[in-house]
Amino acid sequence: MVLLLARGLAANFCGKKIYGLLELVIALVINGTNHQVDVDDDTPLLWILRDTLGLTGTKFGCGVGVCGSCTILENGDGVRACQIPASAAAGRSFTTIEALSAEGNHPCQKAWLAEDVAQCGFCQPGMIMTACALLKKHPQPNDAEIDSAMSDLVCRCGTYPRIRKAIHRAAAEMAKK
Repeated sequence: MVLLLARGLAANFCGKKIYGLLELVIALVINGTNHQVDVDDDTPLLWILRDTLGLTGTKFGCGVGVCGSCTILENGDGVRACQIPASAAAGRSFTTIEALSAEGNHPCQKAWLAEDVAQCGFCQPGMIMTACALLKKHPQPNDAEIDSAMSDLVCRCGTYPRIRKAIHRAAAEMAKK
């Protein structure tokens, strides 16, 4: 059952929802684990991950889906956690940076370290998750494919050349397996 329980009243005033009056207990899968969370229906998945489940690897950047810091995976595709309300997350399955490798042994994580990508590191979880999505679709991407995949993410430190090198490195390591 996707929506397990709705509490409170759905309230409208002149056609506008009064936020915080409809709470849901939703079921969703995060990193392969089933969870039931009791949150307002409009709570962004980002805050469910960070505040409710304690998975703080996914970062808050802009809150409007344009910077990519909150990128997580759904079925191998990158999605912006800040743009998915709890009501839409119900019944779905997501993967966060924490699930790649607890020891940091995922090829993308290792490549990021080897290429010394991070400066401040804030955007890097979203960058790494986007790189994983890219490598699933294009195991040996060229520079244009990398640039296209990463073009809608913002790194304020400007580490884009190192990101490209790290993705090539991760692709090479993944090809060996």
